[in-house]
Amino acid sequence: MKQKSVIQVYDTTLRDGSQGEGISLSLDDKLKIARQLDRLGVPFIEGGWPGANPKDVQFFWQLKEEPLQNSQIVAFCSTRRPHLAVGEDKMLQAILAAGTLWVTIFGKSWDLHVTETLKTSQAENLAMIRDTIEYLRSQGRRVIYDAEHWFDGYKHNPEYAVLTLRTALTAGAEWLALCDTNGGTLPHEVTQIVTEVIQIIPDLKGKLGIHTHNDAGVAVANAIAAVMSGATMIQGTMNGYGERCGNANLCTLIPNLQLKLNYSCLGQKQLSDLSPTSRLISEIVNLAPNDHAPFVGRSAFAHKAGVHVSAVEKNPLTYEHIQPELVGNERRIVISDQSGLSNVLHYAAKFGINLSKQDLTCRQILDKLKILENEGYQFEAAEASFELLMRSILTPGKQLFLLKGFQVHCNIYQEQDNPASKALATIKVEVDGKNLLEVAEGNGPVAALDSALRKALVEFYPQIADFYLADYKVRILDGSAGTAAKTRVLVESSNGVERWTTVGVSANILDASYQAVVEGMEYGLLLQTAQENKADSIKQRT
Repeated sequence: MKQKSVIQVYDTTLRDGSQGEGISLSLDDKLKIARQLDRLGVPFIEGGWPGANPKDVQFFWQLKEEPLQNSQIVAFCSTRRPHLAVGEDKMLQAILAAGTLWVTIFGKSWDLHVTETLKTSQAENLAMIRDTIEYLRSQGRRVIYDAEHWFDGYKHNPEYAVLTLRTALTAGAEWLALCDTNGGTLPHEVTQIVTEVIQIIPDLKGKLGIHTHNDAGVAVANAIAAVMSGATMIQGTMNGYGERCGNANLCTLIPNLQLKLNYSCLGQKQLSDLSPTSRLISEIVNLAPNDHAPFVGRSAFAHKAGVHVSAVEKNPLTYEHIQPELVGNERRIVISDQSGLSNVLHYAAKFGINLSKQDLTCRQILDKLKILENEGYQFEAAEASFELLMRSILTPGKQLFLLKGFQVHCNIYQEQDNPASKALATIKVEVDGKNLLEVAEGNGPVAALDSALRKALVEFYPQIADFYLADYKVRILDGSAGTAAKTRVLVESSNGVERWTTVGVSANILDASYQAVVEGMEYGLLLQTAQENKADSIKQRT
């Protein structure tokens, strides 16, 4: 298939994206994101509004000292203020001081904003657009013009909206982006309006961009419609961050354009870095990644139903619209009460267990899985617990220890300068026929229980000293049951190199926590044994 035209990608995560609720980027955060986008090969990165705050000023200064390798960093600003000479507008002086080759200027396209927001005349608004762009061009800058509220303006007063574009184009803007600032336009309207505008102003061909917001849930669809109607620049943010409902999500938009419609947005290698980039930026902005995001989400290529798994393992095309590796993602087989024998066999192979559909234990594992999931266990989030379950059915063996009982006491007190919650756990276990009684303190009941259990077992299993709790999550399974509801606890453990998750379920939160903590230790010991056996095998061969 012949490659279609190149689409210029313009990322505004650092400016428009940072306006999203719950996002606050430090200078270091902005630099990290900019350098990652640079590695991704994004042609234009909008860095912020110089002069709006000290952080953005420092950001541009920093990039002047250590320039990006692949991307153009872009400063953002509005047109000059009404009835103020461009040379006297301090806002524009800050733009020049940022030292970027490219500048994006936004101006009003909707006459409602001209009269109600700017409180000026339509003629003055046109002069503001013209003067600002001509001034920046005279200072050696290249200009992208963002036509704010373009689609609403065109619907209300098409003649004036078109006149603002003609003014920007004549003044020297090299790109003109049509903005659906309120995010309420629908794809069929975008198709119609973009087509009409290119017919009215033929010189826009090859210079037209699209900037969409997601208030109607169609920002990506609107951007695709604009490109298919003649736009050659897309503006958006990573993970769709942005004000209100966000901006067009570049992590969805780019793969659709490149892999489905055969436009060229990024290099093939860069496209395969899209999923890691999405997750890295999620970490930097301190927001949980959207597991269900198209293309880049952890669940985007996850298969749960037994029928799906069986088909995908025969031919991935049966339930995958693209190869996950193209966008740097991976196929995942999920284990749950929706699973079939194919799911069990997949995990058996993953765990290094030789199992076939003819084995009776394969059906036993599946039946036990469904019973436990019905009780509230969730193995798709706790693969370590599922491996332990599978191995316990395949090879019933000696327990690490036998619990004889435990008690946890909490002392909650609060002083003005020293609020605290202390817990004391007492545990009695039997190991190799020996009864052990241990006591330990912790900041909370689970920490105290974990410490007491470690003290009891470390003499027999010294590797436990290297394990620690990395995360702890609690879910109430039946809120209508009130305090009698079952509780599901997920515990993430680590040995400093690997991480694994285990699950416990009980009406008693401490019992559920105990189950998950114990399985975390058991799985850590299983990993340790497997690593030691592998090392011995390599040593024998050499």
